[in-house]
Parts: sequence; structure tokens; C-alpha cells
Amino acid sequence: MVILVTGGAGFIGSHTSDALLAQGHSVRVLDSLEAPVHPKPIKPTYLDERIEFIYGDARDPKVMLYALQGVDVVYHFAAFQDYLPVFTRYFDVNVTSTALIYELIVQENLPVKKVIVASSQATLGEGLYLDADGKECLPDIRSDEQLLKGDWECRAPEGLRGPLQWQPTQETVANPQNQYGISKISEEKVALHLGKRYGIPSVAMRYSIVQGPRQSFYNAYSGACRVFCLAFHQRNEPSIYEDGMQIRDFVNIFDMVDANLTVLHDERADYEMFHVGGDKPMTVMDFASVVADVFGVHDYKPRPCGRYRFGDTRHICSDVSKLKALGWKPKRDVYRSVQDYKAWLDTADNIGDILAYCNKQMAKMNVVRQVQPS
Repeated sequence: MVILVTGGAGFIGSHTSDALLAQGHSVRVLDSLEAPVHPKPIKPTYLDERIEFIYGDARDPKVMLYALQGVDVVYHFAAFQDYLPVFTRYFDVNVTSTALIYELIVQENLPVKKVIVASSQATLGEGLYLDADGKECLPDIRSDEQLLKGDWECRAPEGLRGPLQWQPTQETVANPQNQYGISKISEEKVALHLGKRYGIPSVAMRYSIVQGPRQSFYNAYSGACRVFCLAFHQRNEPSIYEDGMQIRDFVNIFDMVDANLTVLHDERADYEMFHVGGDKPMTVMDFASVVADVFGVHDYKPRPCGRYRFGDTRHICSDVSKLKALGWKPKRDVYRSVQDYKAWLDTADNIGDILAYCNKQMAKMNVVRQVQPS
């Protein structure tokens, strides 16, 4: 098959492209090489020379129509990700480009057999909880007033009793609390509903926190593996926000690629949405300890830095039972992810000021804030 991978020069796209080539497919990549993921508009050297590369914007109708010619399957990974307050860009990039793919397939009667779009765990917001009486609920975003006091846990919605207990969250939940998550739930709906209406088999993949080599050094906000590895690489103590007891769900990049191939070949995935996660909850504090161990810092004792990031989720862990029912399961642990990332980091040049730059950007945008206990 001829497969188009938008955003294929990036982290998820390039690894998926490699796997598709290994299966014997012809791969075409469309990428605009946007900063900060790509600090220079130059095709990455890790892209296989067998890939047909198109430099262009996934929102450009002429470029996208050209890229879609002769294509059997589309993996749509082109996206804007960092959780910074440039709200319109999330919807312009993430939703408009997705709608354009379906628009062109329908208008031009293109014989595309399947479209697979990258969604996100961010669509879950704070995810599913149980209240003190065992009733399910979806907590609202924690207020800045609450966080300033160092009060971290989600509060019970009106009419329910706390304390709340987080739960692994299924695909039926949609409660996005930030601009990225809202744009991704919109992208899901465009893909699944337009796909079903016009008979274009479509799949939405809600990725948890994906980790591994090729993940950009330059995103100001995202990437716990990137942030902690850069800190230890530069012999600095990583910043652990809140109390470090936040639950997270980390998935290895190669497990995620396996998931992408699973839904390509299985018709049971058509018109469905799937969570792709590590299937193992872990606190941020414990993850920091894993990174320290991989970097040989065996006397490290993680501690909170006294700050928080406004808009962060408190606890989140995706239930991946639906995808496991198709025969997929995560096989690689967080140690493997960190080891692979460290090996890649050790080969990189000119990374000395990246962490300081990213921290400065978050401070400038007022994303990171100081706790002010009474």
C-alpha cells in the first residue's frame, strides 16, 4: 500500500514510517518542519531515504491534494501540541487539517481506504473518579486559587462527597480541560463522524505520554522523559511540580507504533477510538527516580520544587482494555523508554541551553507558578 504520514518527520510519525517501511509499504511523508519540534527547516537525518518527502503545510489544500494522490491509507500526525496560551493555533492546526483531508477525499473522490488520526489522553481531562459513596464522576479543572495554596487533589463535584479516588479511564469519557484536549476531541469527532458518514474507515488513537528517542528537545511544556533526562544529563536537579504524587501513564514509542499497525490491519478498529497507554500507573516522583537510576545518580532523592504548572492534570491513567482486545499489549517498560532516550540524547549536539530556554518560555507565558501557602 501507499501510505501518507502527515507530520511524518516528527517523533511519532517517523517511527511509524519506519515500521510501515519494514512491512513493505511505500511511505510518503508530509511535514512543514515547524519550530519548536524542528529548530531548523531541514529534513531530519533519521528519515529513511526510501521515504518520499513533501515539505508543506497540512492545512494547505493544494499541498494536501498533491500529497493524497495515489494514497491508500493516511496516518494524520501533524499537530500543534505544546500547552501554551496560543489558543487559536490548536484548532487551526489540529482540526482544520483533519477536516481538509476528508473534504478532499470526498470532493475529489479519492480511493483512500483508511484514515488514522492521532488524538490524545488530554481529551479525558481529569479522567474518571469515584466519590466517597462509590459514584462515578468527572471532576472539573482545579482552580488557580486552590493550587496556589498547595491544595492538589481534585474536589468532588456539587452533590457528591469527597475524597475522590481516581480510576483507569475508558474511551467513553470525554472531559477535556485545556485548549489542546479540546482541539483533539474536536479532531476525533471530525474523523469518526465524517468518516462514517462518507464511508471512509477511520480510527482515532488517544495516546498517553509517549516516550523514546527522537522526541523533540524543544517543546517548552510537554515530555516528562525529555525534561528529566535533560536535567540529569546537565547534572541539574529536575523540577518536580506539585507534590510529585501525580499519577501518570507512560507508553513506549515502539509499543505505540505496534498499536498504530494493529488498527491498520484490523477491520474491527474501523470507526472506533482507542486508548494507547502503558497500562501501568506511576507517580511523577517514581518516574524521576527511574531517570536518575538510568543516569547513574543512585543517591537521588526526589523532592518537589515548590511550583506548579497551571492546567496540569492531577491524576490520569488510560484503560487500554479495548485495544488489548484486538491482540495488542504494551511490552516495554519505562526503564526501556528512558534508556533509549538517554542513548539518543548522548548523540545530540548543542543542547546546553535547551532546558533553560524552555523554562524561560514557560515563565514568560505564566505557565509555571509559585505555591503561596497561607
